[in-house]
Amino acid sequence: MPTVLVVDDAAFMRMRAGKLLAQHGYQVLEAENGLDALNMYMQHKPDLVLMDITMPVMDGITALKEIRQADPQAKVVMLSAMGQQAMVIESIKAGARDFVVKPYDPGNVMASVRKLIG
Repeated sequence: MPTVLVVDDAAFMRMRAGKLLAQHGYQVLEAENGLDALNMYMQHKPDLVLMDITMPVMDGITALKEIRQADPQAKVVMLSAMGQQAMVIESIKAGARDFVVKPYDPGNVMASVRKLIG
């Protein structure tokens, strides 16, 4: 069963994404900031990371860079609010494989997940 790490400082967003992924047969791990995400990634090596950009402690772009430095093959999809185009471009340059705009459509999230890990 593929594992997806969901990273968002909003508990309801983690719960919403986690429920969606679990319904489609994925194992779900959660982190509430970039630093927790980095630690969880190193410990569990998930197949995919869904990561918010704007978070306390460590933002998503910094966490993305750290994860990709540790594992150049890491598959990370960034979640961004409308109007964060500059951050989306920066995250793609930093190695994100895809991005989904929040509030997200469940179909878009699953399309991105399936594209990257089946």
